[in-house]
Amino acid sequence: MKHLVFMIAALLISGQAFSQNSKQQSKNKTKEREHYTFELSDQVTRRQVTFKNKYGITVAADLYTPKNSGNQKLPALIVSGPFGAVKEQSSGLYANELAARGFVALAFDPSFTGESGGEVRNVASPEIFTEDFSAAVDYIGLLPSVDRNRIGLMAICGLSGMALTAATSDSRIKAVATASMYDMSRSMSRGHKDGYTLEQRKKVVDYLSQQRWADAENGSYAVGLHEVPFDKNGNVVKGNRVLPETLPKNPDPVLASFFDYYRTPRGFHPRSINSTTAWTATTPMAFFSFPMAANIDMISPRPVMLIAGEKAHSRYYSEDVYKMASEPKELVIVPNADHVDLYDKKDLIPFDRLEAFFNKSFQEVK
Repeated sequence: MKHLVFMIAALLISGQAFSQNSKQQSKNKTKEREHYTFELSDQVTRRQVTFKNKYGITVAADLYTPKNSGNQKLPALIVSGPFGAVKEQSSGLYANELAARGFVALAFDPSFTGESGGEVRNVASPEIFTEDFSAAVDYIGLLPSVDRNRIGLMAICGLSGMALTAATSDSRIKAVATASMYDMSRSMSRGHKDGYTLEQRKKVVDYLSQQRWADAENGSYAVGLHEVPFDKNGNVVKGNRVLPETLPKNPDPVLASFFDYYRTPRGFHPRSINSTTAWTATTPMAFFSFPMAANIDMISPRPVMLIAGEKAHSRYYSEDVYKMASEPKELVIVPNADHVDLYDKKDLIPFDRLEAFFNKSFQEVK
C-alpha cells in the first residue's frame, strides 16, 4: 500500500513537471514568435497570414496595413530578404516603415525557412524562392484593400536577385526596388567579384556532388557553407555555421558587419539561418544552373531602383545589374553606408526615395 502511495505521488509530481515543462515550452514559442528586431509603428497594424505557392508549400508572412486607411484601395509591396533572414528582421522593418507611408506591405519567409513550410529545412531554391514572390502577389492582389494594378516588390540582399527574376516573367509586378542587392547564383557559382578560377568552380561542383552521396547514404541533409571558400592550399573549406559563435580577433570587416547584425541583439532571431546555423550543404547546386539576371531587360518599361551602400562589398552587383537593365532605372548609392547598414539603419535607408519611386512608378505604369 505504501509503495502504491509513493507511485501515485511520483506520477503526480511527474505530471506536474510535464505540465510545467509544456507551459514553459509554450511560453518560449510565444516569446520567439513575438520577437521582432524593430518596434511596430503606431500608424500600422500587423497580422500573421499564410498562402500557398504553386508547389503547394505554405508560405508564412506578416501583413502590415496603414491605420485609418478607410475603404480606399491602396498600393501594395511584397518584401523579403536578406538571404538567410526571417520576416521579423530586416524585411519586417522595411514593411513596417513602408506601411506607415501608405502601402499595404507583406513581409514573408521564403519556403523552407522561418515559419514557412517545406519538409527539408534551410534549403534554398532559386526557382521556388522566385515563385514565392509571385505567390505573394497572388495573395495580396486578392485583398479587398489592395489595388492589384499597383503592386511592387521590395527585396533586400540575397532575395533581390529572386525579386528581379520574378519581375522578368510576371507582369503583374509593376516596379522593383532592391537594397544591398546580391546575385546569389553569381555569388555561389563564381565567388565574390567572380574570383573563382575554373579549377575552383569544378572543385566546388565535385564537393557538392560528393556531399550528395553522403546525404543519400545518411538519409539526412548536412549543413554547410553556401559560399564555399578555399584555404591557402587550395582545398574546399567546410563549416556548419554561416557565422561563428564568437567573433575572432582582427576579423575581416565584412564578417564583422554581418556578425554585428545577426549575432547580437541588434538583429538576432532564433529562426534566422544566419543567426544560428547554415543552409543545407548542397544548396549551391541549383544556383550553378540558375542565372538570375539572364532576362532582366524583360522588366522594362516597368521601373527598377537599385540601392547600394557606398562602402558595401556587394556594391558591384547593383552596378552591374543597373548596366544590364533597360530604362527606366535608378541607381542610388548611399554615402558612407556598408552592405549591412541598409538592413536596419533607418537614418541611412532612403525611405523617402523609395516612397517617391513606388508612387511615381504606379502612376506611370499600368
